[in-house]
Amino acid sequence: MATEPDIDSTAADLRHQLTTRLADTGRLHSPQWRAAVATIPRHEFVRRFYRETDAPGLTTWAPVTPELSGVEEWLRQVYADETLITQFDGREIDWSDPQPIIGAHPTSSSTLPALVVSMLEELQVHDGMNVMEIGTGTGYSTALMCHRLGAEQVTSIETDPAVAARARDALDRCGYAPRLIVGDGLAGDPEGAPYDRVIATCGVRYIPHAWVRQARPGGLILATLRGWMRSLGLVRLTIDHGERAEGRFVTGDPSFMIARQQDAPASLGMIPAPDDGASRTTPYGPDVLTQAGSGFVAQLVMPSARFFSTPADNGTPAGTYVLDATDKSFAVLTRKGQDEWNVRQGGPVALWDVLENALDTWRAAGSPKPTEFGITVTATDQRVWLGSTDGPNWRLPIAADPA
Repeated sequence: MATEPDIDSTAADLRHQLTTRLADTGRLHSPQWRAAVATIPRHEFVRRFYRETDAPGLTTWAPVTPELSGVEEWLRQVYADETLITQFDGREIDWSDPQPIIGAHPTSSSTLPALVVSMLEELQVHDGMNVMEIGTGTGYSTALMCHRLGAEQVTSIETDPAVAARARDALDRCGYAPRLIVGDGLAGDPEGAPYDRVIATCGVRYIPHAWVRQARPGGLILATLRGWMRSLGLVRLTIDHGERAEGRFVTGDPSFMIARQQDAPASLGMIPAPDDGASRTTPYGPDVLTQAGSGFVAQLVMPSARFFSTPADNGTPAGTYVLDATDKSFAVLTRKGQDEWNVRQGGPVALWDVLENALDTWRAAGSPKPTEFGITVTATDQRVWLGSTDGPNWRLPIAADPA
């Protein structure tokens, strides 16, 4: 008769394998963070989760639990270097009878360990420092920081009460009692300030100035800037004495779920009528919105835009619509020739003109990677610049700090 494997010993072996893989691939460097990954039981934070399947059509997610998959397979998936989804569309999952989920929007997860540990390494913490984490999620990254710094040095803020409650229970099971707050992470935590480090495990459209005010001079903020089309990348900012922060993009790779307070409107906006706007030719087609370098530029200069394509009968795009729901600006692309497109645009901002100008500037500079860009944050303005603060720059869509 087959017996279930011992969870603790099997998990310990899988953690060791995961730790080794992360170190061998250059994600994990310091012995302190390596010890944390080798110690923290990720399976306590993702007892049940969903994973994306290979089913055709709309994205399908399949449930994974010890009961459905068996303990050994469940643990194998827990300790894979993958993101595990724990909530969709801001609603709790009915785990009494879990079924595949189709076409839903993930709103909470345990991020793939490679990205988690890369960010923790980039945070540049030292013994005795205190950290404010924006986005507790499952609590796994919170636990890693508790192991590294001590739970009394960690404050974590989660906007969703149910998500926060599960994270608290998991941290309790692991013996950690950090300061956990249910609230708006964009407002930070003035009571616990000043902080040596601020880290956001959600994407933001701009850096909330509350984080700057609540960090010590010389402290660091690490966060992923993103928009409604794609991620811009991970930035690390240093705080100066005048409630100002400045730094550079560390990488253009990471992509986190956007903070719920900054999520895009449900509607993309009104589709323009066929005769709306002014038309002209353009050398840039819709592929510039999706390619790595040009897509970064497009998101930077059209921060409130989103796009979609309508297929033709033969499956090729008949038209690509770029819509800004905040001011009703639009651009519509249709193919004119082999290497030429037609753009029809209207509204208060000529979106494609703005993009073309930025792409010309970017290409004239040698099509630099995101790491050649930096950001300056003040109380009233946030700008991403190319090369240096005196170089070309673009404003981020900042809003008033939450009350």
